[in-house]
Amino acid sequence: MPGADQSVLDEWRERILAAARAGTALRLRGSGTKDFYGESLAGELLDLSAWHGIFDYEPAELVITARCGTRLSELEAALSSHEQFLAFEPPAFGADPTIGGVIAAGLSGPRRMYAGAARDFVLGTRLLGADAELLRFGGQVMKNVAGFDLSRLLCGSLGILGVITEVSLKVLPRPRMEQTLRLELPPAAAVESFNRWAALPLPLSAAAWWQGSAWIRLSGAAPAVRAACERIGGERVDASSAQAWWDALRHCRMPIFERDSLWRVSLPPAAPLLPLAGELLVDWGGALRWHADAGEDAAVRTLAERAGGTALCWRGRSPQGRFHPLAPAVATLHRRLKARFDPHGIFNPGRLVAGL
Repeated sequence: MPGADQSVLDEWRERILAAARAGTALRLRGSGTKDFYGESLAGELLDLSAWHGIFDYEPAELVITARCGTRLSELEAALSSHEQFLAFEPPAFGADPTIGGVIAAGLSGPRRMYAGAARDFVLGTRLLGADAELLRFGGQVMKNVAGFDLSRLLCGSLGILGVITEVSLKVLPRPRMEQTLRLELPPAAAVESFNRWAALPLPLSAAAWWQGSAWIRLSGAAPAVRAACERIGGERVDASSAQAWWDALRHCRMPIFERDSLWRVSLPPAAPLLPLAGELLVDWGGALRWHADAGEDAAVRTLAERAGGTALCWRGRSPQGRFHPLAPAVATLHRRLKARFDPHGIFNPGRLVAGL
């Protein structure tokens, strides 16, 4: 990483050391597509978009390595040219996030329950820490990720532990065939059906419900997809319409995502529907429930906890904060990790957990 590229890291090192000496917070930012996500934005802006580019890509090895400022569109275009893709389907929110921001947020799209979450595809990372030293975790091959994997710890950390400068990701070949089915079902019947189908050897890659319709995506070898279509039934949706629908869900472009009050409730996939008012969107085969205009904050979180899940305030305000309150033992672990990685408290203070 010589020349002008190295000067970017050198500048960041100087900013980090100066912030540590002065006790000044730094607000890490890629493209800003997720500025809405998190508890608070605080500190002097450190723009991470200048450190960009695909550093290494071996299609035969199903691994790609990119610098943090690399745009998601650039990375996906490179993968598409080899009929490969990011199976965790990160949301772009109608913009073009950086891959560093994608991993720092750790958000996944409709394929998450069937292919895995963002963290499951992180093989290795480089982190610029509070002492301005560049640390390397994991690697570029699957055999290097045994044991306690700090690379995956960074996924979803929202930058509170340091600057993710580089990430290596496992990628997958595109399915040989995909077919989306649509069935008219009430939400409870849809969730029950999703769980029943998930227990069968069917090539499910997404299952969602909205406005009276269950949407099921099947991906894999053509004979398996055709057999699953016959077994499930329903209307076969043409490829163009299906792609548009799943893209709108993945990138949070459906009308429900524009509501003033929106909760993102994570539950066991077979959990019964919560008795909440307002509009409902079900994703992840029942494991993710979006509730718009659901009522009192305390009621939403109490019902989520009773069902074995958590509730995140996606849009609107909650007196308890955006994220679901942490259990005491988990909160203690967060504080210890923050103290170990960022003893000066300079990286994105309060972004993930208030007070950290």
